Amino acid sequence: MAEPLEVRVVSADAVVWSGDVDSVIAKTVEGDIGILAGHEPVLSLLAPGGVELLLPDGRREVVAVDGGFISVAKGHVSVISEYARMGEEITVELAERALADARSRMESGDDDDETRKAYRRAEAQLSAARKAR
Repeated sequence: MAEPLEVRVVSADAVVWSGDVDSVIAKTVEGDIGILAGHEPVLSLLAPGGVELLLPDGRREVVAVDGGFISVAKGHVSVISEYARMGEEITVELAERALADARSRMESGDDDDETRKAYRRAEAQLSAARKAR
């Protein structure tokens, strides 16, 4: 049996999740990436969404990220994002409301950096909340 991957998910202000996993699935700007033990080194930009972690005991954790980076090297996976939150902490209803609010602000002409950031976070939260269910 292959050695588990050591994973750390880090936001701007905290380590959100850390531990061993059998696999990681993440959405990059180039498409989805699946990572197993022995994966070649990679550094990629993350797209907003839910990063899926399959634990050795069969459980699945989902972490919402609003972008950032994923790095894979020598059995270690680092997910670094300004915003990261466990999917189980997010409700679909609240994420849908946040996304609708951000979309409405953008459509009304309030298309600044903060509004785009709120939109990306809401997208990530909604994706993670749906995957975590």
